[in-house]
Amino acid sequence: MSLQNTNITSKKYKKLSIQVSLTGFSFCCFDTLNNTITSFNEVSFDPSQKIAKIEDLYHDNFKKFAELKDTYDEIIVIHNNNLSTFVPSALFDEHYLGSYLQYTTKVFETDFFTYDQISKYEMNSVYIPYVNINNFLIDQVGSFDYKHANSILIEKVLEASKNNDDKKMIVNFNVGHFEIIVVQNQKLLLFNSFEYQTPTDFIYYLLFTAEQLGLNPESFPLELLGTIEKNDAYYAIAYKYIRNVSFLDVSTLQEKNNFSTAQNQKHYILFQS
Repeated sequence: MSLQNTNITSKKYKKLSIQVSLTGFSFCCFDTLNNTITSFNEVSFDPSQKIAKIEDLYHDNFKKFAELKDTYDEIIVIHNNNLSTFVPSALFDEHYLGSYLQYTTKVFETDFFTYDQISKYEMNSVYIPYVNINNFLIDQVGSFDYKHANSILIEKVLEASKNNDDKKMIVNFNVGHFEIIVVQNQKLLLFNSFEYQTPTDFIYYLLFTAEQLGLNPESFPLELLGTIEKNDAYYAIAYKYIRNVSFLDVSTLQEKNNFSTAQNQKHYILFQS
């Protein structure tokens, strides 16, 4: 989806990607000539700070970064929330977007629905973007395209599963929710998003999903990315109940930047955008 204004700029060979959520935002700048990431920043909002509008937090933090005032050939905004689902192209009708989401999230008549086409895999990502944040950003950075974080994630995960006939589970951690994805040789077998508060919530959903798909915790591979770390309780409980636990391999992605393995795993979607 694209939001446009009338600014016309000369070629800069620079691209800006901004990932937005209600808990903060992150952004990185790309050198499109050399296909490298030149800079990266992350902002987490203080949950104790009381505000009337989320745009106020964005406004206060945006002015701190010179990169966000620069000019780019391309700007992409990535909406990160758990208000999305995937629909096969054969079953998709753009006139009924809300109906696809009503079984997985609470929707209202006033919600704005949109979708990303993932033509290569004959599916569409249907989601609710942050319209208020989009409106703020078009005043700040001008024209941009936007898509959902899970659209990028699913496409990259499916690409990586090529020629692998084993079923694999990938978990992408976020603050307050995580996504479970199961793939097999470029086929999406399952995608679902779960809200969590404790490690017990996390392992319950993992084992329940594995049971539903007939995946044996003694044998199926589980790969982790996002905000989860090896020294936290969520990793520990997964490692306790599932034999083959690892972090998603980001070595190829690291060739495009100078950031740590942990940063590439945490910001996998942003860096892939």
